[in-house]
Amino acid sequence: MSDHRRPRAALADLAWRELGPGLEPLSGPGGAPLTRTVKLILVPLVIRPSLRPELAGDLLDPEQAARFGELIAQAGPRLRATASWFTVFKRARRAMGIVAGNPQDLYFQRCYELAAEHGQPPAHAAELAKEVLRELAESVGGRTVEALRQHLGDLERQAELDGELAERWARRRRPAGAVTAAIELAVQVLDGADTYEQMVDAECGSAVGSALWTDANLPWGNEGVPSHLGLTAEPTPPRPLVGDGASTAAMPAPLDRTLFERVFVELQASSARREELPEVPQLVRSEVGRSCAPFGLDGESLRVVMVLGGGLAAGLDPLGSGTAAPTATHRAVNRRWQREASALRARRMTTSPDPAGGQLAVLAEELRSPWAAYTRRLWVRLHGRDVRADPVTDREQAREVLDGVARSVMMDHRAKVRSALRALAGGA
Repeated sequence: MSDHRRPRAALADLAWRELGPGLEPLSGPGGAPLTRTVKLILVPLVIRPSLRPELAGDLLDPEQAARFGELIAQAGPRLRATASWFTVFKRARRAMGIVAGNPQDLYFQRCYELAAEHGQPPAHAAELAKEVLRELAESVGGRTVEALRQHLGDLERQAELDGELAERWARRRRPAGAVTAAIELAVQVLDGADTYEQMVDAECGSAVGSALWTDANLPWGNEGVPSHLGLTAEPTPPRPLVGDGASTAAMPAPLDRTLFERVFVELQASSARREELPEVPQLVRSEVGRSCAPFGLDGESLRVVMVLGGGLAAGLDPLGSGTAAPTATHRAVNRRWQREASALRARRMTTSPDPAGGQLAVLAEELRSPWAAYTRRLWVRLHGRDVRADPVTDREQAREVLDGVARSVMMDHRAKVRSALRALAGGA
């Protein structure tokens, strides 16, 4: 029965703690595995859901849960060796004066590979680590945040890029496609119709994306959803600027970001596989054109997925207001979200506010406008694909992207609620 199913995240936490000491470099202050430990080591390298699809779900039945815990327990010696290797890598990194990149993103999986090959670090581990660090430095080359800072720190280059941005922004072309018809086609796709390729061929993504430039009152099907879907904090997207810095803690809405912020986010998100990216000058040059394109995206298929995502976001109803869901995709996503414990608590708070208030009240309020978190996260996914020239080729692939973002937003909200509850319990 579903009542006996357990969240995969909770199982990972339990199995990790049962491994005992020796994992501190891969753990948080409370002893749980770091988010990157789960994302970069436990899931892809220990659980390996690509080979064990039955363990890929967010909820696992008792048999699956037992297998999940067994795999982590079996990997215990290798995980402890991975933790030791990570300590060696951090020392070698400091000794070599390396400051670029997030060490967890860059080294976690390499440390696991070395643990598989050598076990605990041998006497010459420091030299092995330095050799790997030199290889990584060569592979990422001019694909670092520091390289971006230096490239955009040149005043002459800043002026040149700003002039190009102004020129491209002034020359934007609005496609002739009918916006209302494009959104109606999106609704059909969300309800199961095979009209995705028709949307791409008709440049529906370009038509809707460019309509945002003039605030065309897009008919998303929900009066509470703004035309820009939360992709900008302004009535219409502003002309992009060059910029000279970025902060992950205070990142603007996607269409309000500077060139620096747009490239910065991609370098941060791709730090474990930067060798796949062009070097910084080319990244910046491509971003100039992309930032002035409809939806801030170059690929037409990606713009179409953004339109589909807008249609889905407009009908998200995690609080179960009773409004009829317009398509099959809405019904599937809303059912999943409305069963979330965090959504159930938030729904109770809308009628009977929690006396503790504070962060829980803020999180409950977020579910009144779920479209903002959804469309922003979808845009980031699509932007990453755009940088790599990775189109969404068919309706099924588009559905996977849309569903993956929905799951990600739900899990993020769940984690925020749990964190707020832990904070309240700690302060009690």
